[in-house]
Amino acid sequence: MPELNALATYYRGALWVAEAQGRVVGMIACRPDHDEAGVWEICRVYVHPDWHGAGLGHALLDVAEAHTIAAGARRLTLWTDTRFERAHAFYEKRSYIRAGGIRVLHDLSNSLEYGYAKPVGGVEVLDAAASTAAERRLALILVACVDAGASVSFLPPLAAERARAFWHKAASEVANGTRILLAGWRRGILSGCVSLDLAMPENQPHRAEVQKLLVHPDARRGGLAHALMLRAEEAARSAGRTLLTLDTRADDVAAALYHSTGWTEAGQIPRYALDAGRTPRATSLFWKLL
Repeated sequence: MPELNALATYYRGALWVAEAQGRVVGMIACRPDHDEAGVWEICRVYVHPDWHGAGLGHALLDVAEAHTIAAGARRLTLWTDTRFERAHAFYEKRSYIRAGGIRVLHDLSNSLEYGYAKPVGGVEVLDAAASTAAERRLALILVACVDAGASVSFLPPLAAERARAFWHKAASEVANGTRILLAGWRRGILSGCVSLDLAMPENQPHRAEVQKLLVHPDARRGGLAHALMLRAEEAARSAGRTLLTLDTRADDVAAALYHSTGWTEAGQIPRYALDAGRTPRATSLFWKLL
């Protein structure tokens, strides 16, 4: 690792250390990708084992991410050893998802590394690996939305384990090609999602059903739900689907979004589903031709 002998020269972006009790206990670096404008790599995220669990890794990453965003970063990338499961959980909590393949370092340890990445803002279609890596964040979003009263098949309180199991099943459906999953980021945080169920009857190969349009309560009113729906329509077209359908509680604020983006309400079914107070509510059915 010859760069360790010339850190300031090698990391032409920036490098920080954390100090405590008279010694360096952590470090992080970042640098711009010279092959792709707007992409920055997060590097050398190390915390001394004595300081694991103290929040130091989050503090270091906060500093590095703020620096890259101020410098105009639109996408952040990093690499992490395939053996470091604790690190994977850390990055996934920070809204990074698996991206690309595995790289071989050809070092003394024969290290293999996963690629992780996230956009600062925007919507992306997730493959199976990315869907699996996003399970933690998606589970948090689902729990928060259900707690806030969203009508998405669950009732509060929703246990984190059940929410994680739901997204694990969704990731397997992405892997076998029966579901398209899209995620949305706001200010570097994975804050929303929507999916397309492609597993339609054989006489409806042209249709897909929009499901689980979710935006974390902390990230609402910023246009993310609108962006997710538009990107879902693009994904449906790419999959050869020309008719989309969905259902939502008749009094849900999402109904206004669907009306404003060209969806047609086909009608309502009374007493279709229970709300958070276990009261039956009507559900509206929507459709849109692409």
